[in-house]
Amino acid sequence: MAHFVSRIESLAEAEEDCHSDLVRTDDNERSGEANLQAELQMFRAQWMFELAPGVSSSGLETPPCRASPRGPGVKSADTRGKQEIAKEEKAKELFLKAVEEEQNGALYEAIKFYRLAMQLVPDIEFRITYTRSPDGDGVGKRCVEDNEEDGKMADLLSDFQQQLTLQDSSVKLCQPELDVNQTHISALPLEVLMYIFRWVVSSDLDLRSLEQLSLVCRGFYICARDPEIWHQVCLKVWGRSCNKLVPYSSWREMFLERPRVRFDGVYISKTTYIRQGEQSLDGFYRAWHQVEYYRYLRFFPDGQVMMLTTPEDPQSIVPRLRTKNTRTDAILLGHYRLSQETDNQTKVFAVIMKKKEEKPIDYHKCRYFRRVPVQETDHSFHVGLQLCSSGRQRFNKLVWIHHSCHITYKSTGETAVTTFDIDKMYTPLFFARVKSFTAFSEKPL
Repeated sequence: MAHFVSRIESLAEAEEDCHSDLVRTDDNERSGEANLQAELQMFRAQWMFELAPGVSSSGLETPPCRASPRGPGVKSADTRGKQEIAKEEKAKELFLKAVEEEQNGALYEAIKFYRLAMQLVPDIEFRITYTRSPDGDGVGKRCVEDNEEDGKMADLLSDFQQQLTLQDSSVKLCQPELDVNQTHISALPLEVLMYIFRWVVSSDLDLRSLEQLSLVCRGFYICARDPEIWHQVCLKVWGRSCNKLVPYSSWREMFLERPRVRFDGVYISKTTYIRQGEQSLDGFYRAWHQVEYYRYLRFFPDGQVMMLTTPEDPQSIVPRLRTKNTRTDAILLGHYRLSQETDNQTKVFAVIMKKKEEKPIDYHKCRYFRRVPVQETDHSFHVGLQLCSSGRQRFNKLVWIHHSCHITYKSTGETAVTTFDIDKMYTPLFFARVKSFTAFSEKPL
């Protein structure tokens, strides 16, 4: 009997232990489900937080509290601002990571990070200053150095002058890169070197060649920025009207920014129209002709101008306009002047006429025939053009504003004026640079 009672007690204890194990297992399962629900709730809260900035991290709306003096609108604006900053920082980190992967040769990984960065901030490439550079070959360091160099470029002339002064007590504009047996150009006195630079500019005002010469070395750069050269160039272009430098900081800046006509090429316009021809003999049809012609304008630094109207194309005409001593009969010669009106528009006014040719007198013909006296006249054309800029080039367009013909009778001194209407036949003239015009220098500046 005692043995049976002890057996029952042992079974009861085992049952209690099994029950306690089941309860413990249920508690563990419930705690696991609770953790899973908590993680799911945190994920939902984060998702809702990204969709609506006014929702807190717990997934519920924040309870109302005491009203702050800043107001709810300011709080939401601050929250949005913080989110934008955090998003931009993440995009920068991804972009720099992409740069590092690209430098290491992992292009696929780099593209993946580039995409992630641009999904967050589309223009992240332009917002990065590379203050912290990846461990590649120092891209950020180079970018910072480039920014510093850009600051130095603003006053490059003074920087070069200071470097040349610090190099040696006897200042030389340039030094030979290699040892040579012949005399180097640096051995020339400064006065002789500046005279060579004036020959480069020449009387044709070839400032493009001067700028190209300044790229040789620091010394040539300093010589090419000589204020005296640029002052004489401005006097050639504008005359006495450029005595004052204001509002420009230098004579070079005045030449580059102030409206002017260009001398290293030709202004060309092309006009096309349809003209009705004569009727056929049988009267069944009438021909129509397409008329096409060009106008050419060439300006010179000494104030002279050439004008030519011809149906010939530019390839055959432009080489003849290199000098003023051309043998083309139909060419018109004259003078021009620049005028800046009160409306801040620069206009070009020119008076041109045909070249005078002295014909020899045939005395044998006058001996036997009585010549009827012909009234002598002088023809001149007055032209007005407005100087404009078109596209990337500056001062490359001339628009017609006036064109008239003046006939002066020498016997009476009277002048008859005929003004032409400016219509679609007067197409604008566009500038075309001609390299051969500045290939030779006839005399220095």
